[in-house]
Amino acid sequence: MQLKETFERVKRASKALGTLTDAQRNDILLDVADAIIKSQDRILKANALDLEKMSKESPLYDRLQLTVSRLEGIASDMRNVATLPSPLGHVTKQKTLPNGLRLCRVSVPFGVIGMIYEARPNVTFDVFSLCFKSGNACVLKGGKDADSSNRAEVSLIHEVLERHGVCPDVVTLLPATHEATGEMLNAVGYIDLCIPRGGRKLIDFVRDTARVPVIETGAGVVNTYFDFDGDVEMGKAIILNAKTRRVSVCNALDCLIIHRERLGALPELCAPLAEKNVVIYADDAAYQQLSGHYPLLEHATADSFGTEFMDYKMAVKTVASLDEALEHIDRYGSGHSEAIITRDATAAHRFQQHVDAACVYWNAPTSFTDGAQFGLGAEIGISTQKLGPRGPMALEEITTYKWLIEGEGQVRG
Repeated sequence: MQLKETFERVKRASKALGTLTDAQRNDILLDVADAIIKSQDRILKANALDLEKMSKESPLYDRLQLTVSRLEGIASDMRNVATLPSPLGHVTKQKTLPNGLRLCRVSVPFGVIGMIYEARPNVTFDVFSLCFKSGNACVLKGGKDADSSNRAEVSLIHEVLERHGVCPDVVTLLPATHEATGEMLNAVGYIDLCIPRGGRKLIDFVRDTARVPVIETGAGVVNTYFDFDGDVEMGKAIILNAKTRRVSVCNALDCLIIHRERLGALPELCAPLAEKNVVIYADDAAYQQLSGHYPLLEHATADSFGTEFMDYKMAVKTVASLDEALEHIDRYGSGHSEAIITRDATAAHRFQQHVDAACVYWNAPTSFTDGAQFGLGAEIGISTQKLGPRGPMALEEITTYKWLIEGEGQVRG
């Protein structure tokens, strides 16, 4: 293992994090946030090098791009994380056994968290802030598309850590190679938890390859069902926001499901999407309704449903009932985020009870699936699995616990 020495240094450094107080961690986070703003030209220059290598037509371009306003948002999120209560040292269970032993279950860091992500340079700062606040060291494996940006960001973090006398190994960026990914996934005894954040191909590879514990995140095939009792004005706003706020993110809308009795409203529901040049792949009934009313219209194919487009593209599926909509989501959804638009509370409650996803919305867009929007400060990813964390993962979700037992000489019979 070529990176064994690197992993060993991170493991050693993770132990030293336990000696920092929460106030010290917060001060460092605030200093890094300030440094992001002061050094924004340096970060943006590195980001420009990455952007030069990617076509502006790529749907990943927006996800890769950093701007002054985005850096300000990242710094603001980091300052917000610094204000949050520490997730460490919480007593989650306490009792005294009949034999007098006193048991206490208390929250502690995982230790070392490995993060694998693609062309998302904002993730570098988000992961650092959450891991550092929760007492975890982090090993970062970014994609080659964002390597210049990631290296500039980690260099900035290291400078602040060194000024505070903290070993910079607590934040380590690996080479942007497939070999480094393989070594991370096999770093048993060094990486306590690995979190992939990216498309389905990446997540499947990590799950199928890793020998270290993994939490699946990110891949989102997102549906929104416009019910028989859906409000058109509300629906227009929700569909537009869910689809076009940022098309390259995992909570973006991929398929609009519509009750066949409301097909007459489909041209109005989709009209705002035309202004954003969204291509619609419609089934036969929806195509017939939109034909002549929507300019960027294509016939849906078998691949149109169950696809995470990450682009200005959306499928439309016509159903005869709520049950049929639920069946479609059961078949094609990814367990990330799903939504219903309806004024019928009974239908909405049934939808929320039945749909098996981390986040299920009623009359709100799936674009709200985000750690900061949920009041968590930031997020390390959106978990789509059921074992352990589910949905936006922030401070509490990247801690574990241990039992502390106090006795007075008791022995077991």
